[in-house]
Amino acid sequence: MAEYDLTPLAVPLVETKYRTIKTRIPVPESLSIFEALRRSEPQSMMGQPPIIWDRAEDFIVYDKWGNRWIDWSSCVLVSNTGHGRQEIKEALEETIDQGLLASYVFVHERRAKLSEMLRGLSPDPENYRVFLLSTGSEATENCIKLSRTYALKKYGARRKYIITFENAFHGRTMGAQLAGGIPALKEWIGETDPAFVQVPFPDGYRNRDTSFDLFLSAIGELDISPDEIAGVMTESYQGGGADFLPMEYAKRLEAFCREHDIALIVDEVQAGFGRTGKMFCYEHYGIKPDLIACGKGISSSLPISAVIGRDDIMNLYAPGSMTSTHSGSPLPVAAAIANLNILLKEDLPGRAARMGEILIPELERIKRKYPDRIGAVHGKGLVAGVQIVRSGTTEPDPETALGINIACLQKGLLMFAPVGFGGACVKIAPPLTIAEDALLESIEVFDQAVDEVMSGPSVGSDEFEAAARK
Repeated sequence: MAEYDLTPLAVPLVETKYRTIKTRIPVPESLSIFEALRRSEPQSMMGQPPIIWDRAEDFIVYDKWGNRWIDWSSCVLVSNTGHGRQEIKEALEETIDQGLLASYVFVHERRAKLSEMLRGLSPDPENYRVFLLSTGSEATENCIKLSRTYALKKYGARRKYIITFENAFHGRTMGAQLAGGIPALKEWIGETDPAFVQVPFPDGYRNRDTSFDLFLSAIGELDISPDEIAGVMTESYQGGGADFLPMEYAKRLEAFCREHDIALIVDEVQAGFGRTGKMFCYEHYGIKPDLIACGKGISSSLPISAVIGRDDIMNLYAPGSMTSTHSGSPLPVAAAIANLNILLKEDLPGRAARMGEILIPELERIKRKYPDRIGAVHGKGLVAGVQIVRSGTTEPDPETALGINIACLQKGLLMFAPVGFGGACVKIAPPLTIAEDALLESIEVFDQAVDEVMSGPSVGSDEFEAAARK
């Protein structure tokens, strides 16, 4: 796996309306902090670009040495309404001043308000309920639990299969990784549960077959009949590449689940709360999920997640038997309420759609310059993935992806590390509040970085990899 080098490198100075680079990168004075973390944490925590966040405002991240970056990470799709929103800070301060910092599942008033707000955003507010949790992995795990419980109680143990998709990511806990479609993430499990089955995802790029017949043939080859399936779970777009379902496929998948009374689960952890140009990404497909896993952008700040689902499925467990220690914890709930109010008041989903009309065509323009090196650009609203490949193939090129990521960092544009298949997808996800001129500026920076890296030594050479790591 490609890694970041912590050797400070002299880079050109930058000073614009939104970006400042005035030191070596990484900052020499920051190295002692990285060293302290190296001594204290597992190495798994050291996979992101080597800067020390000091504060963040709206769509700009600052370190303490005078550098500023336009943020294309949103804390990995969390800060949808921007960093450090005053309304969220005030809601947190009010809750702290009230003196209520934890509550287990004892009731507090804001929990009722947030649940009502989320229910109101559901496909059918009269018949859906909301279960608050802490993380996206908790949300997807509970969707699995609820769908299998529904199937067991109604049809018996034969209906056990959870069908998910190859290359899917549903979280880092055991059930979430059993459901995920990335084999390397399951190696630690050893013997996996055969009731978790993955089928090809119709991304239209590596898998050119985008018809729903692909799904039917895949389960047929596995000798799984519809009356053995408890649930089908899909990300509303696959987060490793911003790969969206074809419209017809999504509609046929919904019809298949309806016909056979299979719970249709949509993982909106990355995609929800305005990111793709609608409040939820599944709305683009015109479908109605039975269970929706939510997280990340629900608060733009503190850890909170939710399952939103049909009341006949959500009500399967007796009082006290399906809870979580921090379900509806006061501070994350306050942040989420303020965040939803901002999303609705400022119509940030609509704004994301408008900004996407700038972002996606510009990325397509950059792709056309390097058609043999950029395999695909997929995106909608303010999320996109740029797949970097070895020349003339669909083989991932993580070294070049990392090189582009580092070149952007050195110019004042911040992204999280490349993700997805082979670690070669450059992911773009700025806060939904990014100013139009800042978006245009950051696209220009990205364009320059791609030009510089693509015109360098041939991909895969020792010289190029050494340059990328510096």
